Amino acid sequence: MPDRKFGFETLALHAGQIPDATTGARAAPIYQTTSFVFDSAEHAASLFNLQTFGNVYSRISNPTVAVLEERVAALEGGRAALATATGQAAEAVAIMTLVEQGDHIVAAATLYGGTHTLLAVNLKRLGVDATFVDPDEPENFRRALRPNTKLVYAETLGIAAVGAIAREAGVPFVVDNTVPSPYLCRPLEHGADIVVHSATKYIGGHGTTMGGVIVESGRFPWDNGKFPGMTTPSPGYHGVIFHETFGDFGYTMRCRMETMRTFGPALSPFNAWLLLQGLETLPLRMERHCANARAVAEFLSGHPQVEWVNYPGLPGNRYYELTRRYLPRGASGLLSFGIKGGARAGERFIDAATFMSHLANIGDAKTLVIHPASTTHRQMGEAEQIKAGVRPEMIRISVGIETLDDILWDIDQALHAAAKE
Repeated sequence: MPDRKFGFETLALHAGQIPDATTGARAAPIYQTTSFVFDSAEHAASLFNLQTFGNVYSRISNPTVAVLEERVAALEGGRAALATATGQAAEAVAIMTLVEQGDHIVAAATLYGGTHTLLAVNLKRLGVDATFVDPDEPENFRRALRPNTKLVYAETLGIAAVGAIAREAGVPFVVDNTVPSPYLCRPLEHGADIVVHSATKYIGGHGTTMGGVIVESGRFPWDNGKFPGMTTPSPGYHGVIFHETFGDFGYTMRCRMETMRTFGPALSPFNAWLLLQGLETLPLRMERHCANARAVAEFLSGHPQVEWVNYPGLPGNRYYELTRRYLPRGASGLLSFGIKGGARAGERFIDAATFMSHLANIGDAKTLVIHPASTTHRQMGEAEQIKAGVRPEMIRISVGIETLDDILWDIDQALHAAAKE
């Protein structure tokens, strides 16, 4: 290969795959198989001992899934990646590989509702505690650290300051980069150690396929004494020492072999192939998502039926300067606003939408709307919702790539309908 650093658009189309050597197929083949034949008894033993790289069983690895993993790792500027069945599975695998009973996590309070529940409820049952902090002040993360803290978890904005705090504490900084996608932000370049994605959203972009991805930087010092699971023999995998054996992608291998292999949230090869189709057009779609969302935010800011608008790409927004630093290409397609009339008006707005779809997803090519307080964050109490930035009057819009005038028309007519008692 030439000694060249290829551009993002080129990597989105080519990274991790070359034309099939046997058939000449240009597109990545779908290896829809559960298992792979061994060359010999010796070859099989070598694979199971992790002495040879290769495929054994599709719950652990699969050539189609590997293309997606390598491509996302390339787009994020990471060392290695692991794909999972859903974004929630990516979070769970990433975190469960790092913690054990008695450990502690520091996390931003403004996380996606499912992530909040994973940390506050499910992991708590397993003896892992979590402290949630206001991420607008990075020092809140430092103040919440304990001797048994094993990771810091947040979403994209403010990466450098929080990453420095985590680095000083000797724990990895895990960043959910779902909303920006690697086209708009590459957190590993700003101090993150691990990135997670719900590939269901912008990476796929077509609203048909669930998936998740974990990407590691390859730079975290796992031998700093805080992570014995990385530096001592694995009792569940033939005594392998992951950091010693695999070096700068040891964490990804431990995710794959100890967590994925055991709990089983593997991505199917067919779903990996579908996500690859979306990934090829990610740069083009994100440009349109950003342009449309900015125009929608400006339109809502001047609408008499709207109390407030929260879009980080809008001048005057409290995150505007951070957005210019971390997301110079655009602020993605997600925004929220407060409708006059509170929750009831919000319900009328959603019921009046014409082609905007009312559903619990983001990042689709289509425009999507939802009332988070009664849906995505329903499992949280009202005080927790407010702390997470979810107010009763809040409407969330994932702005799609339809004709802009049509999006504005649907929003406007729905707002007028919501104003009628």
